[in-house]
Amino acid sequence: MNLTMLNLAGLMLAGAVATVAVGCSGGDQQQMQQMAPSIATITLAEGTSDLESSFPALIKGKSDVAIRPQVTGFITKVCVDEGQQVSKGQTLFILDQVQFQAAVDQAVAAVNAAQTAVSTAQMTADTKKKLYDKNIISQYEYQVADNQLQSAKAQLSQAQAQLINARKNLAYTVVTSPSNGVVGTIPNREGSLASPSSVEPLTTVSDNNEVYAYFSLTERDLLSLSDGGKRSLKEAIAAMPKVKLRMADGQIYPLEGTVATVSGVIDNSTGSSSVRALFNNPDGLLRSGGTGQVIIPNVQDNVIIIPQKATFELQDKRFVYVVNDSNKVVSTPITIEASNDGKTFIVTSGLKAGQRIAVEGVGTRLQDGMAITPVDQAAQAAAAQQSAEGVAAE
Repeated sequence: MNLTMLNLAGLMLAGAVATVAVGCSGGDQQQMQQMAPSIATITLAEGTSDLESSFPALIKGKSDVAIRPQVTGFITKVCVDEGQQVSKGQTLFILDQVQFQAAVDQAVAAVNAAQTAVSTAQMTADTKKKLYDKNIISQYEYQVADNQLQSAKAQLSQAQAQLINARKNLAYTVVTSPSNGVVGTIPNREGSLASPSSVEPLTTVSDNNEVYAYFSLTERDLLSLSDGGKRSLKEAIAAMPKVKLRMADGQIYPLEGTVATVSGVIDNSTGSSSVRALFNNPDGLLRSGGTGQVIIPNVQDNVIIIPQKATFELQDKRFVYVVNDSNKVVSTPITIEASNDGKTFIVTSGLKAGQRIAVEGVGTRLQDGMAITPVDQAAQAAAAQQSAEGVAAE
């Protein structure tokens, strides 16, 4: 009886131990599953990037000419209006011509008087010459007559020069356009005094058939263009792709432009250099004084591109979580290009094709050395789309 009871107690104890062992084993497995959350990952591969860099730009006409009078006078007529398209030589303003016409009339009279004086002196000199040739008068007397003739001729030349100047000043009272273009603001109207020394011009004529978009590149950008000095800026500009212009309303201007020049001087106060891009403007959509953004494409082949959300920063360095063969994440420092599209980065060092990186939970759930259950992001997206299509079909 006692032996039977002991055997029964032993069996019960063994069963309890087994139950505890099984319970512990199940708990460990469940804990391990809880410690290895499912995290979306991607496998890196080389591809082609098509990033764009944008720079604030100021638009100016190919030639913005400030119209200033060359004589002082009151404006008697404004012949154009603001925003009007004008052609080269077209009259813009007319100044008071009374005093300038009077100066011309006076100069004409002076020329006539001088011509009469020359004629008189010429007759006197000719008579004196005949008398001198016959030895009737002395050489001195003849020379005086000839000098008077030369003096009269000089006075005639002076009067003619004054007439030319007076006529030129009269012509300046009609202010014409020096080129084709669009009239800008007209601050002064009829009755206002116009002067060459005035601070404010009469108006500005902008040739908008072609416009320049001025923007700035940093010293680092310029070094990047020249491949660190391996080629000249002239060669770099010639090799640059066509650029685009985003207008003030966010729309892309339909015509592409070209980078025309880069200033050879870097502004010490800003650390940047002025760059000029040329755009055709046949419809006059772009106006001088407008603003926008010049967009420069940056196409690169055989580069590794990663989502920005897969990275995090620590002490001014950028990291990603690389998934190793044990499905553990390892924080790995990387370097990236400065230009980006706001969604992706181009990796220049720290990663290589074939590696896996985590693309979710970065900066929140993941920690260095943490075990995860990798889920391929592409497969996950395909399954979600297939499921959504199935629901829609039902």
